[in-house]
Order: sequence, then C-alpha cells, then structure tokens
Amino acid sequence: MNIREKKELLEEQNLSVFATKSKNSLGRFKKEEECDIRTCFQRDRDRIIHSKAFRRLMHKTQVFISPEGDHFRTRITHTLEVSQIARTIASALFLNEDLTEAIALGHDLGHTPFGHLGEDVLNEILEKGFEHNHQSVRVVQKIEKNGEGLNLTKEVLDGILNHRGKCKPSTLEGKIVQISDKIAYINHDIDDAIRAGILKHKDLPKECLDILGNTPREIINFLIRDIIKNSYDKNDIIMTKEIKACMYRLRKFLFDNVYSTGMLAEERKNFKFIIKEIYDYYYNNFDKVPEEFTNICKNGEDKERAICDYIAGMTDRYAIKIYENEVMGKY
Repeated sequence: MNIREKKELLEEQNLSVFATKSKNSLGRFKKEEECDIRTCFQRDRDRIIHSKAFRRLMHKTQVFISPEGDHFRTRITHTLEVSQIARTIASALFLNEDLTEAIALGHDLGHTPFGHLGEDVLNEILEKGFEHNHQSVRVVQKIEKNGEGLNLTKEVLDGILNHRGKCKPSTLEGKIVQISDKIAYINHDIDDAIRAGILKHKDLPKECLDILGNTPREIINFLIRDIIKNSYDKNDIIMTKEIKACMYRLRKFLFDNVYSTGMLAEERKNFKFIIKEIYDYYYNNFDKVPEEFTNICKNGEDKERAICDYIAGMTDRYAIKIYENEVMGKY
C-alpha cells in the first residue's frame, strides 16, 4: 500500500459519510496514472497553485483598482481568504478539505483585470456572453499549459463552475466554497471600503451588526459557527434563515453604497473604456495576439473569443501597459 492509498483509507475511516472521498472521484477527462503520494484532489490543488493564472491573481483587482495603500485586498488575497474560511468549515464538518481547498484556490482564475467591470465589458462584447466562473473553467481546461489545460478532476471543475450566484455545486465541498466566497468578499470589501474612506463604521446597518457582530473578524467567526452548527452531520450546507438574511442585507448595502459610489463609478467608466479600446485594437491587429491564444481559433472558435481570453488573463498593470504602449501608440 503506497502513501496515497493510505491517505484514501484514512479518508474512508475519518471523514463524514457525506464527504467526497478521493477514491470515489469521478476522475479526469483525460485519464492519468495516479500519484503514489498525493490524492487526486491534492494534485489538483498543486496544479492550480503552480499555474500562471494563479500567479497573475496578485495583480488583479478585488474592488479597488491600483490602490495606494499596502493593505487593500487583491484577487489573490481574496482567494486565500476564501480558502481559509472554506477549509475551516470543511474541517469542522469532517468533509474533504483537499477538495475544498482546490475549488477555493481555482474559483477566480478566470477573473478579468479591473474586477467585475472587466467581466461586464467582455460580456457585452461576446455574443454568447462572458462570466468569470465559466472563464475559470476555460483557463484550467483550454488555456493553461499552452492549451493543454491542467486536467483537473470533475469534482473540482464542478465546484469552480458553480461557485457563484444561484448555481448548485454537486458536492458539499463545492457548496462550502460558494458560501465562503460571499462571507469573504462581503466582510473584506467592507473593511477595504472603510480603509479607503468610502464608508465609516457608523454607516453600516446597525440591525445587522447587532446580530452578526461589530467587526469583520467577529462577523466571519459568527457566520462560520452558524454554518457548522446547522450543517453538522447533514447532507447540506445550511445557515440559519435570519442569519443568512442579515448577510445578504450587508451584501446589498455594499452594492448600494460601495460598488456604485461616485469614486468607484468614475473608475469603472475610465477602465471600461481602456478594455474596450484594447479589444478594438486587437480585433484590428489580430496578428499581435500571442500564439497561445490565436491557437484557439484552430480548434473551431472565433477570434472574438481568442481576444477575450487574452484580455481576461491580463493583470491590471499589464492591461494599462498595453493600452499606453500599444493602443495609444497607434495614434
């Protein structure tokens, strides 16, 4: 019995009956020989961490574009915070922590430069639309490793694809990441908004703070405990109805008072223009798109898709550099 097999045996002995066991994975689309040390989900986690797309997250916007302070979140710090929250919940519920971590680390790989506004622009351009969760799957399936992809397990792909909105992940581990994503960005975006001077603590809805806690740390801790208490030994991830409603009130407060404020609205207008200009430039100069993206056309997809894939992978600073050096250089 090798090390991987011993780990799989420990999962059978120690994890909940509702956990997704590595040994029972649905596998990969392209069959591979199993590792003798790592389980399949551990291998997926490692592949994501070593990917180029993961490294680029450190220079992609979470909420604030090119902030002056050192302590504002980026897409990678958000990803790590989601991973930590999700792992805490999965561990307490005796679910598969490796699967949970792999999904969490990969869930935002398809995010565009300049946060959700980049997603909005590409969604307007592409006839079939653009959503970052679908793009994250494209990254790990069709773009990484010069088009070979990472060949992740179907459980990890499912969790990445279904981490947002009203999607329904097929595993409890995927459901944990879905709710952990919301917990992370709601609380940490509030923290960053206060740091940026857009909000003051006294502006936050008192009826929510009275129930959930007074600080992001207290709120996160409260929400995690509520999930664990309600989900323990159950085949679902559950929050108390009142607590969930409170969390979504905070989310709505953010949309009304942070994401759409004058300062961020002006930023959105400026950077939306930059992305549109970059797209138009590459549409008219397709020979300047890197080969790893133009190869997409050889697989039956059009150049609009190839250009959007290229732009979606850009960091904020690289997109600005392209705009200043290439797009503006044509005038």
